[in-house]
Amino acid sequence: MPRDTAHEPLLAQHNHHSSAPTTSNVFTITVNDLAPLTDPTNPTLPRDLGGIDQVCKALKVDPKLGLNSDEAFGASSSSSSSHGKSDQQKFVARSEAFGRNVLPTVDSASFFSLVKKAYDDRTLILLSIAAFVSLGVSIYEDYGPHHDPNEPRVGWVEGVAILAAVAAVVFTNAINDYQKERQFRKLNAKKEDRCVKLLRDGREQEINVKEVQVGDVLLMEPGDLLAVDGIILKSHNITCDESSATGESDALKKDTNERCYVISGSKVLDGSGSMLVTAVGTNSFFGKTMMAMRENTPDETPLQIKLDLLAEAIAKLGMAAAIAMLCTLVVKYFVQQALSGEDMPDGGQIFSDMVKIVIQAITIVVVAVPEGLPMAVTLALAYATTQMLKDNNLVRVLSACETMGNATTVCSDKTGTLTQNKMTVVEGTLSLKSFSFMDGAKTWRTEVKDSVAEVVIEGIALNSSAFEDKDEKGNLAFVGSKTESALLGFIKSLGASYSTLRADVKLAKVYPFSSAKKTMSCIVESPQGKEPYRLYVKGASEIVIRSCTHYVDSEGEVKALDDASRTKFDQIISTYADKALRTIALSYRDISSSEFNKFNDEDAPNDKLVCLGVVGIQDPLRPGVVESVRDFAKAGVTVRMITGDNLQTARAIAKNAGILLKGGLAMTGPEFRALSKADQTEAVKRLQVLARSSPTDKTIVVRRLQELGEIVAVTGDGTNDGPALKMADVGFSMGITGTEVAKEASAIVLMDDNFSSILKSLMWGRAVNDSVRKFLQFQLTVNITAVVLSFISAVASDDNQSVLSAVQLLWVNLIMDTLAALALATEPPSPDVLKRHPTSKAAPLINFNMWKMILGQAIFQIAINLALLKYGAQLFHLPLNRDGKLSPENLLILRTMIFNVFVFLQVFNELNCRRIDDTINVFKDVLNNKIFIIVQFIVLAGQILIVQWGGQAFKTVPLTGQQWLLTVLIGSLSLPMGLFLRLLPAKVIPDAVMSQVPEEHQPLVSAARMRWEGASKQVIMQGKFFEAIHKKKIAQGGNATQQSGLSGELAKDTLWKKAYGAAKTKLDNNNNNNNTGNSSSQ
Repeated sequence: MPRDTAHEPLLAQHNHHSSAPTTSNVFTITVNDLAPLTDPTNPTLPRDLGGIDQVCKALKVDPKLGLNSDEAFGASSSSSSSHGKSDQQKFVARSEAFGRNVLPTVDSASFFSLVKKAYDDRTLILLSIAAFVSLGVSIYEDYGPHHDPNEPRVGWVEGVAILAAVAAVVFTNAINDYQKERQFRKLNAKKEDRCVKLLRDGREQEINVKEVQVGDVLLMEPGDLLAVDGIILKSHNITCDESSATGESDALKKDTNERCYVISGSKVLDGSGSMLVTAVGTNSFFGKTMMAMRENTPDETPLQIKLDLLAEAIAKLGMAAAIAMLCTLVVKYFVQQALSGEDMPDGGQIFSDMVKIVIQAITIVVVAVPEGLPMAVTLALAYATTQMLKDNNLVRVLSACETMGNATTVCSDKTGTLTQNKMTVVEGTLSLKSFSFMDGAKTWRTEVKDSVAEVVIEGIALNSSAFEDKDEKGNLAFVGSKTESALLGFIKSLGASYSTLRADVKLAKVYPFSSAKKTMSCIVESPQGKEPYRLYVKGASEIVIRSCTHYVDSEGEVKALDDASRTKFDQIISTYADKALRTIALSYRDISSSEFNKFNDEDAPNDKLVCLGVVGIQDPLRPGVVESVRDFAKAGVTVRMITGDNLQTARAIAKNAGILLKGGLAMTGPEFRALSKADQTEAVKRLQVLARSSPTDKTIVVRRLQELGEIVAVTGDGTNDGPALKMADVGFSMGITGTEVAKEASAIVLMDDNFSSILKSLMWGRAVNDSVRKFLQFQLTVNITAVVLSFISAVASDDNQSVLSAVQLLWVNLIMDTLAALALATEPPSPDVLKRHPTSKAAPLINFNMWKMILGQAIFQIAINLALLKYGAQLFHLPLNRDGKLSPENLLILRTMIFNVFVFLQVFNELNCRRIDDTINVFKDVLNNKIFIIVQFIVLAGQILIVQWGGQAFKTVPLTGQQWLLTVLIGSLSLPMGLFLRLLPAKVIPDAVMSQVPEEHQPLVSAARMRWEGASKQVIMQGKFFEAIHKKKIAQGGNATQQSGLSGELAKDTLWKKAYGAAKTKLDNNNNNNNTGNSSSQ
């Protein structure tokens, strides 16, 4: 069973200031004593500490006057005067005891430390070792006693060039990390001049938020974002939004009794009052969460692990090839000397010859090392993160980009991510004319009579306590109840100004919203109306309509509300409730002076009302969410909604978004938490909606999914989401609405808070993985070909020299590989990447199709080059001398042509490597990647320069136009060979030669299986339902027992639907209506 956390503190305590010896006698209460007061999971009431008066006394504060600015107890005598001193100097003892309202600054990583971190890579270290060995040997060879004077001393170039490539990778990574860190810090920078209102010295003062002390009396107003924890001293209908801190979506009313605690990170929505500050800085809820986010370090990503394993394998294979070549050449050397019939050379000559053989063997190791691989990975990530920023994804952790490419599950918030986080009137029926969304509302305005529209607009504008004001970013937004804000937004879209109406019309009486009556009413003076006063009433639809006796029809006429009309309104309400809309009824009636004089100020006269109609309010889906969810499904990624909202609303939104499928599981956080670990693991496979979830629930879901082998991406915007964001393989925070804690814990920041941006990050992540694989396919083909060709040609030649010189190998191995990394790593993602499932964690980095292409091309290229080495003279019509051998000049021409063929085999094979699957058309979208085309021109220009003017340095001679044409045509044979390998069926290749391992990740439960299970369950359910009805008919009315049996079947029916998201019954709709009434208070 999961551990019961109901009475555990949500966060570990950070007791930085709880035991200051210099202040132990000043305050009779400590940080530890105050900490439980504002723990959301286990709030301790002030009465547990002796009451609010006792707490104030212990903190040495008068709640009516606030702190004394001249407070100096605990300070030294030399600082007894407070004149001219800052708040820190004035409150030394208090700050030492309870801390200051600042968090310890995190030291930004120095550039040197980022360089060190970037260099901490196995492949780079292996490359560095190979480079230094190559450098040492080549310097000995160039400046040793046996160096040929006619040979240029360029052996050092290869070692230096590899070191330059390593340095380029390290510094590119370090600079990228440094820039991303600066961008993130800039994103999270707070305004230093942010001030708050508090009570000090008996008067209101504005001070910087950093100067707030424990014991201060903070004044609370609508729109305030609270930066400290505290307990309520006075409350005039204070309502707070704690969703960013606790995940509780509903606004919470605060009082001085049971609901007296306030936590940092919450926002005041309505009301006014004051609170006693009980925790600041690292001791506050916000501070503890921020400190907790700084403790974890990310693990290696799947790609990093696979690349490390590949680097080790290549190093071992390269070493094995080098040892084999060394042994072969040594044996060959002594065998040749023995068979030559001459005396054995002296020791000095043998040593010199052995050094040359060792150099050849070391060259094999250097050739085998994929020096372009780190560059390809770095370029792919750097390019992707730069482009992702244009798609509103700020990548904080570079490796998160490629991890996202293989994500199998996205656990998304509802509010603000899938939805617009803006309650909106999405449907309505007013004056019996229906509309949908704002465009439909504007059409409705033109269809109804002006008198009806004016009554609707005036009733909404006047019968409301919400208002429009600038938020912390300076944008206009409605402040107050979410429902009232939605209604004001509705009339604003119709072109009406609520402020003008309020200024023109005088309010006579106001009856604020009552949770008992679920209505809000006001009486206004109506000098132009039929009567001198008019009553406006709005509230829970079923309650308001129950108080109505008349309604306004489609012609704008007031008619009696008979049974047929009531049934029609009930159907409208039921339809809206079925869509999880919050239904609000609008009504009015004209009141005479005599009636008005009889009204009291307590009970609203909500009777004999005229119903204007019903509107449905909802937080609508963001544009593109439905399409994004559909694309995620095509890509094999399961989207799960985890929200703090109620189950009915969450289920309806999930259905509309395409997240909740028939057979999928929808349940609440407490239900999920109550399951055993085994049941949680089983449930999470089908879980698609988790409502009323707490931070603990989200963390448990992520852990269970990871235990099942899933790669989990999590979205979050609140302080409470920090642990889950940190635990997830990829954490997405919201750039607009996200808290600093969420951003600190995340790997990627969504700059536009849009769910569709996550899909773009998935595409870029897959593009990165594909780029690395494309480059690997190209790199390994080059390396295998070069190693085998060097090995065979060196062993077969009389002088143990390879057909490709060291400098030629430098061009092939380094320059072309680096350019190939640039070409293949910068290809933008295409929609095709969403047509396949994620790659499994267990899948090899190089799959069957890649090995087929690598080995097939390598064998083909080796055969071509060896054939040219053997029969090239005849093929190219190069004349032989009298001994039947090529002259040195013609031999140099042949070697130049073989070098040219080798290079163009790689150039055309690079086109093959643009596709790592069996796609036939390798030229698809090639024009979309301009960098690829530019690189090919650079390689072509470089090859022309090397061949025509490389001369002694590259051991080449200029070729004729015919020779160029022949070598290019032979090199282009890589393309038809690639086509042949793609068309080669997998079954032709035996498993013993090359086994084909499935690499696609399979979902825990497929969508098809869930639909089948859901459909079969529904059939069984319907069968039981009709069976129960049949039994009742047989019993002819039945008895109480039979009726109980029927209700039991219906209860099971509803329970199953609740879990699996099937269509709702009438009973479900009635429950929805009740929920609507309860939630209209928000």
